[in-house]
Amino acid sequence: MANTILPAPPSPRSADADLYHGVLVPDPYRWLEDGDSPSTREWVAEQNQRTRQALDARPDHGRWHERLVALMSLPIVLQAKVRGERLFVLERAAGAEQHALLLRSATDPAAEPVTLFDPATSSADAATAIDWFHPSADGRYVAYGTSEGGTEDSTLVVFDVVTGRHLADVIGHTRAATVAWLPDASAFYYTSYPAGDRYNRRVMLHVLGTDAGDDTVVWSDPDHPQTWPDVQASPDGRYVLVEAMIGWGHVDAFLLERATGTWSTVITGVEALSWFDILSDQLLISTTADAPRGRVAVAPLTSPGVEHWTTIVAEGSGVIGRAAACGDDVLVVVTERAVDRVERWSLDGAPLGTIGDLGIVSVAGLASSASASAAFVTLAGFDAPATLYRYRPDDGLTRWGSADTGAGVPPLAVSQVSYPSLDGTSIGLFLIHRADVVPNSDTPTILNGYGGFAITETPVWSPTIAAWCERGGLYAIAGLRGGLEEGEAWHQAGRRATKQNVFDDFHAAADWLVATGRTSREHLAIAGGSNGGLLVGAALTQRPDLCAAVWCAVPLLDMIRFPNFLIARLWTDEYGDPDVAAEFGWLWAYSPYHHVVDGTRYPAVLLSTAEGDTRVDPLHARKMAAALQASSSAQDDRPVLLFQAGRAGHGVGKPASKRAEEAADVLAFFTWQLQPR
Repeated sequence: MANTILPAPPSPRSADADLYHGVLVPDPYRWLEDGDSPSTREWVAEQNQRTRQALDARPDHGRWHERLVALMSLPIVLQAKVRGERLFVLERAAGAEQHALLLRSATDPAAEPVTLFDPATSSADAATAIDWFHPSADGRYVAYGTSEGGTEDSTLVVFDVVTGRHLADVIGHTRAATVAWLPDASAFYYTSYPAGDRYNRRVMLHVLGTDAGDDTVVWSDPDHPQTWPDVQASPDGRYVLVEAMIGWGHVDAFLLERATGTWSTVITGVEALSWFDILSDQLLISTTADAPRGRVAVAPLTSPGVEHWTTIVAEGSGVIGRAAACGDDVLVVVTERAVDRVERWSLDGAPLGTIGDLGIVSVAGLASSASASAAFVTLAGFDAPATLYRYRPDDGLTRWGSADTGAGVPPLAVSQVSYPSLDGTSIGLFLIHRADVVPNSDTPTILNGYGGFAITETPVWSPTIAAWCERGGLYAIAGLRGGLEEGEAWHQAGRRATKQNVFDDFHAAADWLVATGRTSREHLAIAGGSNGGLLVGAALTQRPDLCAAVWCAVPLLDMIRFPNFLIARLWTDEYGDPDVAAEFGWLWAYSPYHHVVDGTRYPAVLLSTAEGDTRVDPLHARKMAAALQASSSAQDDRPVLLFQAGRAGHGVGKPASKRAEEAADVLAFFTWQLQPR
């Protein structure tokens, strides 16, 4: 039986419109772009009240929340970095709200860890988070960044592991920073932004104990303000490497010899993704240059240019990701249809086998160095939280540090199948359900996807997936074009002019699930966040018949004005620029906000966003909610709900309790909408 919900608050339509390349683009809800205006704030408050009334009234909301809290209370590892016998780990302990920075032994798994910083103690609502961390080469110091309320606007601080105290060095505007310490830890290179600037990221040099206002700019690219540099230093401190990402398929790299101040070009002007590690006298390179599925190469630091690269691991059937030195060997992460394995190679290109049979997992982290004989590997899967292992060639993988993270997780069956897209392209699809469930046309099903930015949809721990499947549901994840599941050509086949392929792939996944009897339209929901929010926004406007319910989280939906807000101009390389006539045509063809048609019976929709999101402006969700609610599809049996959270952002740094609240809303919404009518 449908809930009786409050009426949607009135959303006045305006006559706002813009002329793009001869096309008049209406924007009737532009007033909702101003999140600070009293009228928008009042409208959001009424939307939140309406959503809370509808979802809190669901009889299973409390049960979902209770189970999700239990699953989110399991310990989980986010990242690890090794420095000699010191292992720095960002992990969330059982029952903790946030990931804390811990110091563990790299030689004794039973040794008690030392908590260096627990951000949950820094704010009453546990909304302070550690965004990143970078230890010095000797492990004496660790620089890390914290931010508030999900903003990811990091402040860099330095902690002295020996004294247990923070230094006076504090640096702001260090969003997603990389830090490259000199060997004696007297100074470090780092990335930051000018105050008040969301672009023009540059590389700076800071000497410990000095005023950060006196830091010098080492590298910048003012002619291309959207360039994203990262920095690292050689073990001996002789060289500094800057990797400059330009868009989402192009990385330039430049090497500085510190003694002479001479810059060398490693690679530039090549449409390829490359990642680098500096060894003692050479570069270790993972690249898609001349290899869409990736290859591994080495080059001498004295002549690092691309013409001197020597391939040691050639392109193969799998997609080569990161490579890292481990003693005299090289560990290479290889993805075969979104499932990871780790291969061992010698530096002269001889294969040395793989690290065990890992199953259907992803390698969430790989921490090693040329000076260490062991590596620390973080493995994640659908059936257990990400867990840390030590790997040594003589004794294989050993669980490291945390307790058994799989305790209390329901037994899940995980499989991978293929289905044909609209143009016949074969797409991979993960299917997850409780081990004793045989999906059929009555099975409530959630279909998820992403399809963008060369991101591979690999196995990942999700309390939401585990809880849904435990209750008898099916969860499906499609490896859409636009990702990197089949290499860079796969990415290129789902971006810019070819973005419609991503939507077609997703529609075909839903159609296949129904056609094969694994679910039915009335029992099917779709879910996506960020670029995945754009995906489900396009799906509900292009195929209103596709499913019964939609969760659209922190989404991009107005694809004509998106570059005007926050950091979104970074993404014009992936989507196109509406100021360019041909590229406007791509975006105008699918922009979900502009394709809401009055009188259409759309699925039920839950839009969620957050006022602290510094990536995708909440205006997208607000404008889309107003447009959908104004259409005649917005009935009580297929409501359009909007919830804009406070003290939260795009998802990074969100406390476990807030994650449980959001997931309980989503699952209660889906069970409400997928029940028999």
